[in-house]
Amino acid sequence: MSTLLFALLVPEPAGSPGSARRDRVADGIAIGLALAYGAVMVRLGDATSPGAVVPWPVDVAVGVLCAATLVVRRRRPVGLALALLPFGAVSIMATGPVTAALFTAAVRRRGRVVLLLGAANVLLAGLYFLLHDQPAYPLWVDFVVRGVVTVAAVGWGLFVQAHRRLTRSLREHAARLEAEQHLRVDQARLTERTRIAREMHDVLAHRMSLVSLHAGALEVRTDARPDEVALAAAAIRDSSHEALQELRTVIGVLREGTPGRPEPPQPDLGDLPALVDDARAGGMAVAYTSGVPAAGPSVALGRTVYRLVQEGLTNARKHAPGSPVEVVLDGAAGDHLRVTVTNACPPTPARPAVPGAGMGLVGLAERVALAGGRIEYGAERDTFRLRAWLPWPG
Repeated sequence: MSTLLFALLVPEPAGSPGSARRDRVADGIAIGLALAYGAVMVRLGDATSPGAVVPWPVDVAVGVLCAATLVVRRRRPVGLALALLPFGAVSIMATGPVTAALFTAAVRRRGRVVLLLGAANVLLAGLYFLLHDQPAYPLWVDFVVRGVVTVAAVGWGLFVQAHRRLTRSLREHAARLEAEQHLRVDQARLTERTRIAREMHDVLAHRMSLVSLHAGALEVRTDARPDEVALAAAAIRDSSHEALQELRTVIGVLREGTPGRPEPPQPDLGDLPALVDDARAGGMAVAYTSGVPAAGPSVALGRTVYRLVQEGLTNARKHAPGSPVEVVLDGAAGDHLRVTVTNACPPTPARPAVPGAGMGLVGLAERVALAGGRIEYGAERDTFRLRAWLPWPG
């Protein structure tokens, strides 16, 4: 019931799902209320007295026909109100449809036009009084009753119009905020892709330089022993394999060239102990457990793990300062490398000392997806966990 009432007061835009049904329900309610009000006025008013302007059956028939025209009130609110006003001077049953038409005009048109229509409706009460041979009530009663009803209908209609305008502006504002949020997420993903592409550029350049160096040595050392040739060939093979792995990682990443100095070498798995030591030096209680040798995973995989742990420590420092943090690395070649960063959630969320856009985890998810892995993060009871599974080729 409350949902239906809200839909009647604040309808969805035309053409949206359910708008046609809502319009039919609203029209039925408007016609029903108009007929009910007119019937009450026929009973209480002068329609059944000997001096009525028209016989009461004619009065009722005119009111019913006027109520039927309310189906077009949404398309022509002002025109319908103007067309129905004269019937309010001869039929008391028609005052119900006239009031419904005034309400619709107040919802959909400017206040000045609606006030003029309402004033005309009140003045027609005097004409109805003059056309009546033996009115049962004095003129002021007709003016007061029709005036109160008209003011109520017009006032409520103007309130509904203002409420709809406010709700529409809030919807537009929410839509803009949602679009801006999507834009920020897309920008964070693009930024992460660009950063990964730059990192891959540095690593690939290093791998290709090793391949070129060993190939050049083979070209110059024509008298090299077979074991030396085999050693150089193995180095070329390993470097080429690593370069191929890097290329597979960077495929699909869009790199936008930006002028400026080259970025420094990027950290990898071997730099994790130093990262943990820095966090401890900053006052964090970090328990670090690693069952993965630093020389085991590829450079790209180690760099992704480093970024995961770095982001986990940053989030714990910002949102749960003083809480202990546990970092666990395990896995095996040919399976997955698993990363888990856990910290206790504070009883009351801490306000970050350093404001951020909240896009760190979005960029992290993009990085993990590009590496072919998956990531999960969120609070579980009183603990926040950041977990990632990354493929580790054998």
